[in-house]
Amino acid sequence: MKEIDFDLSRSPQELEGVDWGEPTYESSLVIECHRLHRTALRDFTVRDIQRMIGQQMCLPYVVPLALRELHERPHADADLYDGALLNAILTVEEAFWKARPDLAADLLDLLNNLSCLLGQIASFERSAVLEMLDEQGHVFLARCGIPGASLVNYGHPEKNQNQTDDELAA
Repeated sequence: MKEIDFDLSRSPQELEGVDWGEPTYESSLVIECHRLHRTALRDFTVRDIQRMIGQQMCLPYVVPLALRELHERPHADADLYDGALLNAILTVEEAFWKARPDLAADLLDLLNNLSCLLGQIASFERSAVLEMLDEQGHVFLARCGIPGASLVNYGHPEKNQNQTDDELAA
């Protein structure tokens, strides 16, 4: 996992050096994104990270936070559904991944080594993560800019000769 190389006590506004001003559109999403732009990154919740990624905003700061969270909890739900944060990061635009191939490689490595992390979570959470990867993994691969990138057996534990298929699925 790549180390975070910016000050978490600062807001995206401070780190970017750009003040968005007050929202000019009366929308709860616009108002919330403006608030988050002025919030210290250390105070971001998983939901805040997911929201900003979903809006493709402040990606140089929120994607590393998302990766840190996903390394700990690949099923992070952001109060929406299991795997919501993973879903958001898998749909980040191609231009970002091309500008930050180090983060794309970190996510690819995380995805291809999920089996050990998934073995530690409940089966319904594991199912949600695997479903998310089945639905969105190809989107990330198409956008990540890593030549020859593939998802190999992501999260699917290997069957040893003493296990039945039912035991493996449990």
